[in-house]
This record gives sequence, C-alpha cells and structure tokens, in this order.
Amino acid sequence: MLNQILNVAVVAAETAEHHTELPMPAIAYGAIIMGALLLLMFVTISFTSLGHRHEAVREHADPHRQHPNKHDHGEASQQH
Repeated sequence: MLNQILNVAVVAAETAEHHTELPMPAIAYGAIIMGALLLLMFVTISFTSLGHRHEAVREHADPHRQHPNKHDHGEASQQH
C-alpha cells in the first residue's frame, strides 16, 4: 500500500514539470515595463506645474469643525 502511494507521488512529481517557451524574449518584458514606468514618470513631471499656478492661501482655522486639520499651530485656540 505504501509502495503504491510512493509510486503515485513519484509519477506525479515527474509529470508536473512542464517547460513552456515565452511568447517573446525576456528582455522585451523588461523593456515594456521600463517604457510604461517612464511614461508614468513623464506624465507625473508634466503635472508638477499645477501646484504653482496660484499663491498659497491660509486656511481659516475654525475651532467648531468636526475634524480639525491640526495644522493651524494653535491659532484657533488663541482666537477666544
């Protein structure tokens, strides 16, 4: 009984190893991924000027907000 189980396991291990050929060379996968990442980088760089179109405006510190931003550095508590 144990011998049959071991034979089945050996046959399964021998037949489970399949090698298939890639549809294109391995370097092409790297080139495609590099091109996609470069494209995303150039898109990101092209939108960096959007943050510099207008001057920064200070946010009104409202102490009655449900979720205050905590970036007012204590200005809201000094208004009272």
